[in-house]
Amino acid sequence: MNEVRTVLTGRGLVESPRWHDGRLYFSDWSAGEVVAVDLAGRSEVVAYVKSLPLCTAFLPDGTLVIVSSPDGRLLRREPDGSLVTHADLGQPGWNDIVVDGRGHIYVNRVGFNPTAGEEFQPGFVFMVAGDGSVGQVADDIAFPNGMAVTADNSTLIVADSYRHNLVAFDIGADGTLSNRRIWADLGDGVPDGICADEQNAVWYADVPNQRCVRVARGGRILRTVGLDRGGFACMLGGPRRTTLFVVAATWQGITESEMVAPGSGQVLAVDVDVPGAGWP
Repeated sequence: MNEVRTVLTGRGLVESPRWHDGRLYFSDWSAGEVVAVDLAGRSEVVAYVKSLPLCTAFLPDGTLVIVSSPDGRLLRREPDGSLVTHADLGQPGWNDIVVDGRGHIYVNRVGFNPTAGEEFQPGFVFMVAGDGSVGQVADDIAFPNGMAVTADNSTLIVADSYRHNLVAFDIGADGTLSNRRIWADLGDGVPDGICADEQNAVWYADVPNQRCVRVARGGRILRTVGLDRGGFACMLGGPRRTTLFVVAATWQGITESEMVAPGSGQVLAVDVDVPGAGWP
């Protein structure tokens, strides 16, 4: 039985949930806000960035970094709340981001602008090194979405929404990627934001199928949480990392002026048995 609780409601296109220091951080793409909410539903806006997409991650030292997609920059939130450029990504169009435990920053990019009706081109994954340099580390991902890194820092998993699978890469000591393979074939699943757990399973959120699904390597379904609206991303957090947070909203279409129904964005929570592991 899925006992889905509502933590927060009345939001827009919600994405990029990240558990940090006792609160869940998420992005409201409609409002251009990064929001932090505690388990009691008390929330505050911690950053304003007019970006679509608008995704975030935390560096190993706890610093929040934010992808500013239109101007191709990775921003860093300073202790006083100001935003400064952490890295120049060189071009617009960036989507999701994950940082591993050694500080390697991975940002992916769709190869075309679907909101403008451009012709399909496959996407990429880039890495931001410790010195701020940016380089491509993977290509030919049809529509790269959520990413996760396993707890041992050995594997990067990327959701490919258009090909209905999760793609895995080995992570080298210098952050470079190799040994590309299909980690899981999801059948009709359309993976968006993802996270991993201690048993090396992956949870993925699914917008068109209105659900969150836990899968084992290879694609065997271990658990499904049904939703009444599109699931955009999920994150295992809470005091023991056994709360699955899901950001969800009513999807209207990628070429619509409002991609989700205004005010339909929610932060939901479900108790799970296996704690989260790795990053995000």
